[in-house]
Amino acid sequence: MSKTPPLTVRMARWSALNPWKAIAGWLVFVVASIAIGSLSGLHGASDLDETVGQSGTAAHWLHDAHLEAPDTENVLVTPRAGSLDQTAARAALAAAATSMRALSQVAAVGTPITSTSGQAMTIQVTLRHDAHVAPLLAATKAVQARYPGLRVEEVGSTSLDDAVGDQVSSDLSSAAVISLPVTLVILLVAFGAIIAAGVPLLLALSAVGSATGLASLASHVFPADDSTSSMILLMGMAVGVDYSLFFVKRAREEWRRGASRLDAVEIAAETSGHSVLVSGLAVIVAMFGLYLVENVTFTSLATGSIIVVGVAVLGSLTVLPALLVKLGRGIDRPRVPVLWRLTSSTREPRLWPALLRPSLTRPARTLTVSVLALGALALPALGLTLHSYSPQGLPDSVAAKHTLLRLTSAFPSQNSTQEVVVKAAAAQAGQVDDALRSLAGTAARTRLFVGGAPQLRASADGTVHLLRIDAPFDSEATQARHGIRDLREHLVGDALRGVGGARWAVGGDTASNVDADQHLSARLPWVIGFVVLLTMLIMGWVFRSVVIALTTAAVNLLSAGASFGVLVLVFQHTWADSLLGFHSTGAVVNWIPLFTFAVLFGLSMDYHVFVISRIREAMLGGLSTRDAIRVGITGSAGTVTSAAFVMVSVFAIFASLHMVEMKELGLGLAVAVLVDALVVRVIVLPSLMMLLGRWNWWPGRVPVARPTATVVAWPATLARSGTRGT
Repeated sequence: MSKTPPLTVRMARWSALNPWKAIAGWLVFVVASIAIGSLSGLHGASDLDETVGQSGTAAHWLHDAHLEAPDTENVLVTPRAGSLDQTAARAALAAAATSMRALSQVAAVGTPITSTSGQAMTIQVTLRHDAHVAPLLAATKAVQARYPGLRVEEVGSTSLDDAVGDQVSSDLSSAAVISLPVTLVILLVAFGAIIAAGVPLLLALSAVGSATGLASLASHVFPADDSTSSMILLMGMAVGVDYSLFFVKRAREEWRRGASRLDAVEIAAETSGHSVLVSGLAVIVAMFGLYLVENVTFTSLATGSIIVVGVAVLGSLTVLPALLVKLGRGIDRPRVPVLWRLTSSTREPRLWPALLRPSLTRPARTLTVSVLALGALALPALGLTLHSYSPQGLPDSVAAKHTLLRLTSAFPSQNSTQEVVVKAAAAQAGQVDDALRSLAGTAARTRLFVGGAPQLRASADGTVHLLRIDAPFDSEATQARHGIRDLREHLVGDALRGVGGARWAVGGDTASNVDADQHLSARLPWVIGFVVLLTMLIMGWVFRSVVIALTTAAVNLLSAGASFGVLVLVFQHTWADSLLGFHSTGAVVNWIPLFTFAVLFGLSMDYHVFVISRIREAMLGGLSTRDAIRVGITGSAGTVTSAAFVMVSVFAIFASLHMVEMKELGLGLAVAVLVDALVVRVIVLPSLMMLLGRWNWWPGRVPVARPTATVVAWPATLARSGTRGT
């Protein structure tokens, strides 16, 4: 009885035999996905969705009691030079107030306030629920035009969010515009032909488009974060191009050996297609680990990544075989003269055997030196400091940031606000009110908070009370965090000691950041354990080897450590500020290391599965461990390097964007992929496999045939006969 072909072969065979159906089906799928996304709309995550810990409890209590603070904007007037003309400033603020009161988006306009130094004046504008700030910004701009000698600006949480959103959209557009030609150039170098280079790029773009639409639909179950679209583009371009590149490269190799179109596609599906399926599964499993964080941002990023990777795998195994069969050798047209000669050469390359030589001849020494070098690069990661997002960390290109800095400098009480929320019986309302007034006075005497009249509010039924306390520090400042600690550890508890049965929670800007950092720190071991364990199980199942599973985890952890070390060296110090265009806050954004770890563990499987499969394939062809490593890595080095450069180029483009989160994510992933492809796969992995020898495949076995000249010679390393078992 004949053996049933693997799933990847069956899928590729159907597509190859029914190419027009496969191509039409893919086009319908892409168009339908985009249309569904447009019709369903994007459901974004609310501020309430993102809360965790004690601050989350406080936010939910305030929401249920209808005590949430309305959004506000501040119109700020400062001098362009010299001293402030207060008469002109009052006139400008009066004009702004008149314009604001006439707008339907405005609920109330406050009275002018002058800073202690007399160098700034402001009015606070209270917005109606879900109001758009564009009309307010237009009114402020009109006042600015009437008073050119003053600086008339507007800033608030809503306008700041809109400014950040505009910057992100601009960055994404720039990334797309830059990444396409860069990726195309790399693919031209890899293939030497325009059509062959264009196919992976088109597949990646269609995967991004489809995933964006499907992610919009999924956002009604998993609310979308602002960074999800960035992540879909980042992951889609990286894996979409890589998966197609693996498949197309292998099919072209088989054509050059004389295989028919159908046979070449089937061999590619059984080998590279198998690697793509396993790699995609590994990335998806790694992304599933992010659901353990129980945070709306990570859930959204994981959902977008899972969708785009799944779509990229589906396209690689369905429409790509159909395209290859229809194009045939036409995929190598039109040829780029110089590049074509380089890519079509059948001579064994010189670079990769030279780089491999130390690992094959002195594996113990090479492994020791390379591991120590990567360990040294990872050492700074021990000093990793995590902080939440802060407006002060925004790029200078966001004009609202500078307005905010001028506002908080002139009016320190505008920096951050902490909220003490108390739930108690309505009969105890008087006691709670007295306790919170006392707390406000005690807090002001600590110098960690701004004094003044207590900002007290109570719910309509008298069961929920709110005390707002202003802090004269940035929400991420050490003093602000000390203030939260003092409130939670003794100040609030001491003040409410006489109110029996009262429950309380401290929320606000800094408290939310503290809780987010603690939540991520507590979840980090679970995510790491899940990702590492599941990755090991996948590798053990695919290669039937416990040793391969363990070595996979070990080398991937090396890559992750090196990436984190570079993140600390670059972003927790100031030497790279001017180079990358950011201002160091002395910390890394708290979600970056965790997400980077999951992504790089998944993406590294692209190369790992591909390389290990080629080595095993060579051993099945009858080579010794040494020759199989040499042939497997040398034969796959061009493909792996091309794929790595595609990923690195996409990630590096993100590192050049304005938002510091994108810089950290892009640089971290670029370093990880570069280290993974050029150091781990070419030096660490072969050294380790040489030392382990036949133990690499324990407890399974790789049947060894007698080596033949055909198997050992280049380029017929992996002749079709007897080598389709991987």
